[in-house]
This record gives sequence, structure tokens and C-alpha cells, in this order.
Amino acid sequence: MARKYEGHAVGIDLGTTYSCVAVWQELQNRVEIIHNDQGNRITHSVVAFTDHQRLIGDAAKDQADTNPENTLFDVKRLIGRKFNDDVVQKDMKLWPFKVIAGVNDKPMITIKYKGQEKHFCAEEISSMILTKMREVAEAYLRSPVKNVVVTVPAYFNDSQRKATIDAGVIAGLNVIKIINEPTAAAIAYGLGKRSESNGKRNIFVFDLGGGTFDVSLLTIQGDVFEVKATAGNTHLGGEDFDNRMVYYFVEEFKKKNKVDISGDPRALRRLRTACERAKRTLSVAFVTTIEVACLFQGIDFSSSITRAKFEEINMDIFNECMKIVESCLSDSVIYKSDIDDVVLVGGSSRIPKVQDLLQDFFKGKDLCKSINPEEAVAYGAAVQAAILSNGFKNVPNLVLRDVTPLSLGIGVYTEEIMDVVIPRNTFLPVMKTKGFVTAIDNHCSVLIKVYEGERAKASDNNLLGLFILSCLPGAPRGQPLEVCFAIDENGVLTVSAKEISTGSMNMITITNDKERLSTFEINKMIEEAERYHVEDMKLLKKTKVMNELDYCIYNLNNALVKKDVYRKLSRQESEKINNAITLATIDKNNKQKDIDVLEGHLKELERMLKHLIVK
Repeated sequence: MARKYEGHAVGIDLGTTYSCVAVWQELQNRVEIIHNDQGNRITHSVVAFTDHQRLIGDAAKDQADTNPENTLFDVKRLIGRKFNDDVVQKDMKLWPFKVIAGVNDKPMITIKYKGQEKHFCAEEISSMILTKMREVAEAYLRSPVKNVVVTVPAYFNDSQRKATIDAGVIAGLNVIKIINEPTAAAIAYGLGKRSESNGKRNIFVFDLGGGTFDVSLLTIQGDVFEVKATAGNTHLGGEDFDNRMVYYFVEEFKKKNKVDISGDPRALRRLRTACERAKRTLSVAFVTTIEVACLFQGIDFSSSITRAKFEEINMDIFNECMKIVESCLSDSVIYKSDIDDVVLVGGSSRIPKVQDLLQDFFKGKDLCKSINPEEAVAYGAAVQAAILSNGFKNVPNLVLRDVTPLSLGIGVYTEEIMDVVIPRNTFLPVMKTKGFVTAIDNHCSVLIKVYEGERAKASDNNLLGLFILSCLPGAPRGQPLEVCFAIDENGVLTVSAKEISTGSMNMITITNDKERLSTFEINKMIEEAERYHVEDMKLLKKTKVMNELDYCIYNLNNALVKKDVYRKLSRQESEKINNAITLATIDKNNKQKDIDVLEGHLKELERMLKHLIVK
């Protein structure tokens, strides 16, 4: 049974562009989305520093045009990433604030505050936003708030999840659970659907937010919400549409006025604000005008953009969204005709072209717009927070079953092959044990390397961590081992190994100190696995033959050292076997040799071994 926490617990959607906080109201038997100090139900995920004060939320956003270098936004796109990540370097070109490399290549944001230069990591800025949301909740509840459920993109890796928890800790919060955003949205939508159907409902959640994109396919039956598959990109969202518009108008300004504003932070910030407004207008109109007075060097800027042009400059992003939708359905092994509801979440899901493409993909099925796309995630998080808290009798007793986005395993056959212990899209939490054997004689220890990914070759996947397991000294190869993978409800992975004959054990917990994949790398890895499937099959076959050949050579050498064997063999037979072993060993160690050559050696040596045993 899950642990219950005392006191008020709230759900927080820590978004790239907006954040939202919600709480379960026991007397009203419903979730309340809490409005902030300016009366808004969602709060800008923006932090600003001036000569006199720090501003968080809507107040920070309001002064962004006049203080661009010290107004921080999009911080969620930095959390858990490295400074030299390609996506970070690309984003930096359009950010008016400065980002530098810190210790261990950690991106650090540089600002001026009260006349002094300060450096902040993404977790610190995120903690400020979480603090603001806690204060909003406390003002409404009129009591302290300590416990929170925080949402993250479904494709956040372990490093990003841990960094989000760290942000909560910095904010003085107890993050009782991390929940995936599309799963939270499904709770918000699915609560009212439980009573409408006694059977299963397949819910497809399309969550296109300000900076991240997730899709999940869930099956709802009674109180059980079961994720079948998930896919996404944590660097795709409304900010990318804004960036395209900014690029477009920067070029137009350059053509009209023969000057480049791309190096001026204030001009870019003001243009971005205008582009954000234009994007929202184009969701309800076919054309809109952008006007910025004294944009640069006293030059006024005025231009118009049609919905068709907006769709044209963003079409590759729209197509990428649909590829991810198709990938999720493929992984779930559920036909699109079996989807009962397609639920839209995230502000960018309002874009007409997105809705048109999605409706076409699902053969004209009506899209579900019954929940507020900006509030649904916080709504679901609040329900989960109440479930994990004492004192709530009316909250639905939901059971959530989420999945792991990538396969997890260890390197075998001298680390050439990825042996999967937990396949991709396995339900969480999970614990699985798999048996292995040592591969080399007289080894005192075994190096266990833990990988995540979909490639057949271990080194093509991402190394999460490694540890050493002690073995029985002097023992021949083939000694049994057990390796256990366990993932908890928050997606934290622990790997342990046991050497059976001695009982020796060791383990590792994969934490945010370990190098883990960015979401871009995860998506790229899956795509590469699909493209290189044939190559992987060839590698698997060759490695299997090499392993069988190695085992055959091992058995032949052991048979030849027996005292009575040489009396049964002629000198020519003995030389022939030794020469065959030598040639096979040379070719086995030559990675350029074709599989046909190795298979030929294997057949010949197996025939010799069989002949030797018969004698």
C-alpha cells in the first residue's frame, strides 16, 4: 500500500511557458484550479531580476521587454541537460539572457541582480517558480503547503526527473511523486468517463505545450489507468513556433531596412512578444498584423502574416508531431480505429493546422476539447496528490500504471550485445531478474555495465552506469549470475547482481550524477533502431556464431589436454585439429571477417569435436 502523507498536498504543472497549481476539495468533491495574485489560473514560468527586486510569474513577464537580459524563460529546456547539447546551443542564439558552461558542463544562467553578477542553474530558477506556485496555493488554502505532486514530460530521462525533484527540494517542498504530464491529463479527462462505460476506453492524449510534446495511449477501465505506450520530444512546442516567426520577421526587417537585429536582446524580446500575440490570433483569424514601435535604431516595424504562411514556416514541426503520434500507436499495437477518444492538452494544441492533421490521421474522429488544455495536467496531479494524502475520503482511488520509454539491460558476449532485462513500454513500478553466466576462466570479478536503448550492439546504446561483482577465484567460465533491475514509481532505476556460488552481491542506483540521454537522443535512438534493424539482425547473428565458435574452441582445447586423447589420435589428426583451432581463433578475432567464414570454421570444429568424443 502506498504511503500516505499528512497535511495539504497540491498538484503543480511546472510548464515551460506556464505553470499551474491545483488542489482536491474534499467538501466539494472536485479539483480546484487556484488563481494567482493577479487573478489568473495559470502563471507565466518567468523569473526576472532588476536593480531592486526579483520578480516571478506574471509580474516578471510584464517587464520582459524593458529588461530582456535579466528576464529568464524557457528554463525547463535547460533542466537536466549539458551546456554543449546541440539543442541548448541552438536555443541560446534566440535567448536574450546569457548562458555559460559551469562545472561538469552544466549550463549556468548569468544575470545582474542589484548591481552584481549572479549565476543560477536551471534547478534554482525552477525552484523559484515552484515557490511561487506554493505561495499561490497557501494564500488560497490559508495554511502551509509542504507536499506536492509535480508533473514532467513523459520522455524526461532520469537526470531531468531528478533535477525536477531537486528543484522542489530547493523550494522547500516534499515532492511525494513525479507523474507524467499526459497521464495526469488522462486522469483529468478520464474521471468523468469512468461512469459512462463499464468496459475499457482507449484514450489517446495529445499534449503539445509551450516547450515539450508528449503523446500517450492509455486504457481506462474502472479505476485503473494503464499506459500502453508513450512517445514525445521534450524540445518541441509553442516556443518553437514563436522562434520560427521571430526568424521570419528578423529576415523581413533586414530586407526592408538593411539592418540585422539578431544581436540586440531588447529588439528580439519585443519582437518575440509580438510574435506570441500573433500566433494566438492566428488560431481564430486568417491574418494578423505585427506592429512594434521603434523596434531598432528608431525604426518602426509593421508587417502582416497569414495563417497559411504561419503553417508553411512550421510545417516540418507539424509533420514531426504526426510522426511521433504514429510511433506511439505502433508501439501500443492498438489500431487507430480502436481509439475511443483523442484528448487535446497544452496551449499549442489549439493551433488549427495541428487539429486538422490530427483529425485527418484519425479518419475524421472528433477531437475532445472538453477539458481546459492549460489546466488539465495540474488537475490530474491534484487528484494524485489527494490519493497519496491522509484525510481524503471522497477522492477516487485510482490505480496508475505507467511505462518505461526505453529498454534497459546489460552488455553480454564480452559486452558486444545488449541483453535486455526490461523491455521498452514495460509497466512501472517493475522488478525483473535474469540469469547470466561468466564468460572467462579464472576471473575474480565481473564488470556489470548497465545500458538503455534499442540497438543490438551494447556500445551503440547509452551507458547508464557500471559496477564490479566479485566472483569465486579460479573458477572456470560458466559460473551463474543473477542480475536484477528494479524501477520505482518515479522511474528511478536500481540494478543489483549476485554471484550464485559465493553469494557475493553488489548494486548501483542510477542517479542524476550519471550521464543519461536527452529526449532528443532517445527519439534519435529509436529512429536509428528502426532504420538499422537489418544491420542489427546481422550483428546478432554474427555475435551468436562467434560465441558458439568460442565455446567450441574452448571444448576442443579441454578435450585435447586429456591424457588418453593423444593416444587415440594420429600425429596428422592432432596437427589438423590444432591448425584448425589456430586459424579459427585468428579469424574470430578479426572483426572484418564475414559471417560465412566464421560459420565455416564452426561447422569444421564441431565435426572435429564430435569425432573426438566418439573416439
